Amino acid sequence: MLRVLLPSLLALGAGISIVIQQGLNTRLRTDLGSAAWAGFASYAVGLACMVLLILALRDPLPAAGAAARVPWWGWSGGLFGALFIGLAIVLVPQLGAATFIALLVAGQMLASVAFDHFGWMGLAQRPIDGPRLIGVALLVAGVILIRR
Repeated sequence: MLRVLLPSLLALGAGISIVIQQGLNTRLRTDLGSAAWAGFASYAVGLACMVLLILALRDPLPAAGAAARVPWWGWSGGLFGALFIGLAIVLVPQLGAATFIALLVAGQMLASVAFDHFGWMGLAQRPIDGPRLIGVALLVAGVILIRR
C-alpha cells in the first residue's frame, strides 16, 4: 500500500506545485511587465535549485561518452519546458487557472495515451483499450464542464 501511496501523494504534490508555479509566474509577469522575463526568472531559479540538488547529492558530472550517446532529441526537454512556462504565463490570465490546468491535463493524457500505445521514446507499449478511452473521454468532458 505504501509503495503506491507515497508516490501517488508526491505526484499529487507535483500537480499542486504546477498550479502554484503558474500563479507565481503570472504575478511575476504582471510585476515585471514581461512574460519573457518572468519565464527567464522562473528558469533561473529552477536552474539554481538543480545546482543545489546536484551538490547536495554529490552527483558526479556525467561522462563525456555518456553525453555523446544521448540522441539529439534527448536534449530538447528544456525547450518543451520553456514552451510550457511561456504559454502558461500568457494563457493563465486569459483562461483562468482551472481551465488552463484542465486543458493541460487533458493534453497530457491524450499525448501519454498515444506515447504508451506506440511505445514512443522507449516507453513500454501499453495498447489503448476501452477503459483508457473512457478515461480520456471523461477528462475531455471535465475540461468542457470546467470551461463553461
